[in-house]
Amino acid sequence: MRFRPLFLVGCLLFALTAEAAVPVLVIHGGAGVVKSELTPEKEKLVRADLQRALEAGYGVLKSGGSSLDAVGKAIVVLEDSPRFNAGKGAVFTHDGKNELDAAIMDGATLRAGAIAAVHRVKNPILLARAVMEKSEHVFLVGDGAEVFARTAGIELVDPKYFYTEERWQALQSALREERKKKAEPGKTPHHGTVGAVALDTQGRLAAGTSTGGMTNKRWGRVGDSPIIGAGTYADARCAVSATGWGEYYIRATAARDICARVEYAKTPVADAARQVVMDVIPKLGGDGGVIALDSDGNFATPFNTDGMYRGWVDKDGKVHVAILGN
Repeated sequence: MRFRPLFLVGCLLFALTAEAAVPVLVIHGGAGVVKSELTPEKEKLVRADLQRALEAGYGVLKSGGSSLDAVGKAIVVLEDSPRFNAGKGAVFTHDGKNELDAAIMDGATLRAGAIAAVHRVKNPILLARAVMEKSEHVFLVGDGAEVFARTAGIELVDPKYFYTEERWQALQSALREERKKKAEPGKTPHHGTVGAVALDTQGRLAAGTSTGGMTNKRWGRVGDSPIIGAGTYADARCAVSATGWGEYYIRATAARDICARVEYAKTPVADAARQVVMDVIPKLGGDGGVIALDSDGNFATPFNTDGMYRGWVDKDGKVHVAILGN
């Protein structure tokens, strides 16, 4: 009987931990929203896609599934939509190709997987997770990543799958502008990316990001999205997925910087995210946004552009979708 008090204390601690681990999911579809180009029809379609992604990801969390599974489910929905610059809706490179990048990270273990410059992977986020779980590596690129995809059972498609008229015309417009101004390639910022961060019932955090990169990019350029610590990061306290002008997020190691502020300076996640997005990145010359979530379920979605496609299911289980600043 002398062990009964210790047993009761243990049960109480377990109950408190379980109660604290209320699932939360936050997603984004890129901070490249241009208010003047947001038609009512486009807004309706985008909102519907974000809603479906939230329902898919939160369904995993509500049933007791892992944050990794929730992040993957939500991002797959966004990758399958032609309205976001990831997967099906990926933009075109200067050479008229689609090059896809993605990363995922498990905050509980610091395991991570990333891929870049693939052309035939239907859902890059699934390949990133396969790299994490089925290889001894973290980052695979190009043809090698696609060879690995075959061995891991990841679906490959004909590159024509990624063709959309809207993205093709965007490339033609960029090429005309480049010829007109004789501008150097890669100077125009683009913020097309999708991502998700999640907290599951076990208190585990995860983050994932997927992108088609920049319209008219050359030379195998890779942005921040697949780079662990730049566009994607998760640890036991904090998870971040970024969207913005990738070169600046890489230089600032933006995602890790936010989580480091949470860990070492004990800065609230909303303040940490705001400091990096609204101060650090603009001082370097870049812009964009992030979604950031902590282990208590607090989150933030700061951005310094016209808008950022985003949505969340909060600790009360309520679904929210937003685009512009309000």
